[in-house]
Amino acid sequence: MPQALEPVIHQLQQVLLDKPVAIRLALTCLIARGHLLIEDLPGMGKTTLSYALARTLGLSHQRVQFTADMLPADLIGVSIYATPKQQFEFHPGPLFSQLVLADEVNRASPKTQSALLEAMAEGQVSTDGITRALPQPFFVIATQNPMEQSGTFPLPESQLDRFMMKLSLGYPSLEAEKQLLTGQHLADSGENLCALMGSAQLQDLQQQADGVGVADMVLDYLLELIQASRHGHQGTTPLSPRCSRALLAATKAWALLHGRNFAVPDDVQAVFAAVTAHRLDAGRHQGNSRAQSLLEAVNPIR
Repeated sequence: MPQALEPVIHQLQQVLLDKPVAIRLALTCLIARGHLLIEDLPGMGKTTLSYALARTLGLSHQRVQFTADMLPADLIGVSIYATPKQQFEFHPGPLFSQLVLADEVNRASPKTQSALLEAMAEGQVSTDGITRALPQPFFVIATQNPMEQSGTFPLPESQLDRFMMKLSLGYPSLEAEKQLLTGQHLADSGENLCALMGSAQLQDLQQQADGVGVADMVLDYLLELIQASRHGHQGTTPLSPRCSRALLAATKAWALLHGRNFAVPDDVQAVFAAVTAHRLDAGRHQGNSRAQSLLEAVNPIR
C-alpha cells in the first residue's frame, strides 16, 4: 500500500467501524477518478462515510441535501444582475467543489438529478450559454435510500451508469455497534477528523494508478466477464464499453491500493460486483447475485 494511504485508511476505520472492504472500495473508486453511489437503509452510515472521505482527503467539499422541491439551479448556480456593474454575475452553486456529497440523491426529481449528468461526465457545467469548468479533482459521492422507501425517484439508467461504483454498507457487527453506542469512534466528532491528504497527493495517486501494468491474461479475463454479460445470461443487462473502462480503472486502483504496480485476476474479482451490479440490474436485489454468477461462469485460469 502507498505510504500516504495508511493513515487515511486508519482514520476512516475509526469512523466507519468494521467496514474495511467498503472503505477500500470507496478509496479505489476515487483513485480511479470515478463517482461513488452508496445505497442503504437510513441510519447505516452512508453520509458519515461520505463526510469522512471529504475531510480525510483534504478536498474542498459541499454537502447538498436533495429534496423533492430542489431545482437544477440550486446545484449549478444562478446569474444575478449586479446594478453597480450593469451586468449579470454568476454565483456558483455547490457543484463547484472538488468533492460534492449528494445526500439522498433519489429524493430529488428526475429533472434535478439530470443536472448532475454533465458535471459527472465532463467535469463541467453549462449555464446561460457558457461552459464553466469544475475544480479538479472532481468527485460526486451520492447516497440514496432503497427504492422501496417512500418519497424516492429511481435514478435513470444513464445516471446510474455515470457512477463507477455502487456500495451498500449493511448492518454493523455486534462488537462494532457496541463501540458505536459507547462512543469509541469518531463518527460524531467531525472536528477530530484531520486532513491527511490533499488534491496534489490524490492526483499523484491517480497517475500512479494509470501506470499499473495489466498483462494480456488479466485483460482477457476482464473482457471475458464483460462478454459473458452479453451472451447466454438471461435477465442480465449487457455491460457496455464504458463499464469495461471503469472496471479496468478500478482494477488498477485496487492493485495500487494493495501495494502492487501490476494487476492480477484477484483484483478484477475484488471490484467486479461494485462496478457492475448496478449496471447489470438497476434494482437493489439482483445485481450482486448476477455479478457473482458471471464470476462463477468465467474461469480466470486459462
